[in-house]
Amino acid sequence: MPPSQKQNSSRRQLIIAAAATAALGLSGCTPPIPPQPTGAAPLLPATARLRLIGEARLPNRMDFQGTTVGGLSGIDYDPASGLYYLISDDGDLPRFYTARLQLDGGQIGELELLRMTTLRRTDGSPWPFSLTGKLIDPESMRWRAASRTLLWTSEGNALASASPTLYESQPDGTLLRQFSLPPVFDFSPTQGPRINLSLEGLALSLDGKTAWLSMEAAMRQDGPVPTPTAAGGPCRLTQLDLESGKVVRQVAVIPDAIPRPPVPATAHADNGISEILMLDASRMLVLERAYMAGYGADTGNSLRLFMVDTRQGSDTLALPVLQVGNYTPAPKTLLADFSAFVGPGPGKRLDRLDNTEGMTWGPRLASGNRSLVFISDDNFNRRQITQLLAFEFLETPP
Repeated sequence: MPPSQKQNSSRRQLIIAAAATAALGLSGCTPPIPPQPTGAAPLLPATARLRLIGEARLPNRMDFQGTTVGGLSGIDYDPASGLYYLISDDGDLPRFYTARLQLDGGQIGELELLRMTTLRRTDGSPWPFSLTGKLIDPESMRWRAASRTLLWTSEGNALASASPTLYESQPDGTLLRQFSLPPVFDFSPTQGPRINLSLEGLALSLDGKTAWLSMEAAMRQDGPVPTPTAAGGPCRLTQLDLESGKVVRQVAVIPDAIPRPPVPATAHADNGISEILMLDASRMLVLERAYMAGYGADTGNSLRLFMVDTRQGSDTLALPVLQVGNYTPAPKTLLADFSAFVGPGPGKRLDRLDNTEGMTWGPRLASGNRSLVFISDDNFNRRQITQLLAFEFLETPP
């Protein structure tokens, strides 16, 4: 969940982030940022790969099994059961929902919620709170068919000294294990993840043996966040072997500049990686989500889908700092700018975009192509929406 959206919807999260900054002494102590490469990770020509099927929405602040449905930051689909898993980033009550969604005849139906499941610790007890707040901040979730378990990420909490983490839970929400990540993922005043810009995305390999974790923005020592005039520092994408629990590889991707300046120019704007998804054994779909204040709910959000070949980026795992000359970012191919689906025009259209953070493959369509489903995080904000977007992914570009 980006800080821009929280400005509109969740003041308590901004207060926590500000307090953490003060507590860690982050203000004014970030080391000089090395210049970032220009041209090392070229943006390859765009190829139109998405055809809009349609849109579905959940009612704002919908009540379901005693919970307010919102903050849906991750979505995954199990083709064997036809079920979708949706994780909420509400750290006060960590939970996920099980649902069904019909995609028939080129149409999208309503999302039917079936069950709410609370995420709990290994002994079945609720996740505790420290004196400085919640310990987890759920962001992404994947169904692991081989073990019939659920993988999910947490951005952590700097104030509570809770590092970003990957977890694995049973379908009933009971925690099975917590994966150990390198020290570079620990919060620190001068290096490591930025507050609320850490483990946002999660992808499972097609064989189910490894997982990829994506940072939303560059770590402090690696470079700046994007601005309207400059791309951001490199975001680390880390591969982990699920059997051994060991991190095996890491590549870096450069997020684009923010599409346009906020209004006024001093207002908040951001861009970062909100989700990842494997296309095949080596290529990955990367969703960049941006927000620019001052444009209104319908035009302040930007979504762009890229393809990244993980074989083409150098391994950055052993590098404590990423800087010009010591690594090669993985190049990106732009597959779709979602603004092309908004407003007047031919074919099916959308009237707005929102804070989209989840992405999953859906069922095969009659055409033989795969469906691709996205979901937005409404931040429990009445001015935002929980929006599901369904597309046909064109295996061969037109």
